[in-house]
Amino acid sequence: MAAPTYELDAERRRSIKKKNRHNTRVGYAFLTPWLLGFFLLTAGPMLASLYFSFTDYNLFNSPNWIGLDNYKRLFTDDPDFRKSAEVTLKYVLIGTPIKMISALAVAMLLNAARKGMGFYRSAFYLPSLIGGSVSVAIVWKAMFIDNGIVARIIEALGGPDAMTGGWVGNPGRTLPMLILLAVWQFGAPMVIFLAGLKQVPTELYEAADVDGAGAFRKFWNITIPMLSPVIFFNLLLETINAFQVFNSAYIISNGTGGPARSTLFYTLYLYLRGFRDFQMGYASALAWVLVVVIGVVTLLLFRSSNAWVHYSGGNK
Repeated sequence: MAAPTYELDAERRRSIKKKNRHNTRVGYAFLTPWLLGFFLLTAGPMLASLYFSFTDYNLFNSPNWIGLDNYKRLFTDDPDFRKSAEVTLKYVLIGTPIKMISALAVAMLLNAARKGMGFYRSAFYLPSLIGGSVSVAIVWKAMFIDNGIVARIIEALGGPDAMTGGWVGNPGRTLPMLILLAVWQFGAPMVIFLAGLKQVPTELYEAADVDGAGAFRKFWNITIPMLSPVIFFNLLLETINAFQVFNSAYIISNGTGGPARSTLFYTLYLYLRGFRDFQMGYASALAWVLVVVIGVVTLLLFRSSNAWVHYSGGNK
């Protein structure tokens, strides 16, 4: 006699549940390296630094709980904190737009289907592969020192005397020099812009040609709206990266933030407090302020995207 149907269904359900539990265990087994890395190398240190931010801790003695004293000192009695925030904010507000505009302009030039375009795309992307390295910062510093190659080129071209001296030791030129270094590394956003340009339907430009639209109208009314999600993505990443600049400022200033604190970026100041002055509790407070600022800026960018980012299908 055949087994009742309900017994077969129950057996099938048990088999499916057993298989699902096996698949779950296999999945967690593959995730174990990532989970260990996340909890031991990311979440754990973050929670520890949050605790240290409320303590007086110098790396050698046990942390001493002091409550909000680090944060009070940071906002009321630390001119270097205000200076580092000012330098970093200038870098973000000036360097990020220039880098974005440069990346988009070059991407539009490289979007044409011409011979040898692959070589040019690789050449323009190359600085992004090596741009964050210490060696590049050292070379950049050598280019802008007194009587360096940049000064010689400006002098040979008949530039003003105010531009021919060294940039590294001049407080008014160090920040522009670092911004130029950041703009030179536009390869990553350029590639993303180039991918976005490839997705813009050519029919839109053809329709605009029929209507007699000029190059600027096509750029403003077609290219920019169609690229708005890509612009938003690049803007978000580049803004976050700009807040965290460290290597170039450390190398060019020899780890001091000079001259006259003109390269005292926030992350460099955090490093100096933590590993030069051994004020790790105070440095942890600085780090969490930076986390909050980046979080607020990210939230504001997402909120503003509702007004200017247009996705396929007309949804924002």
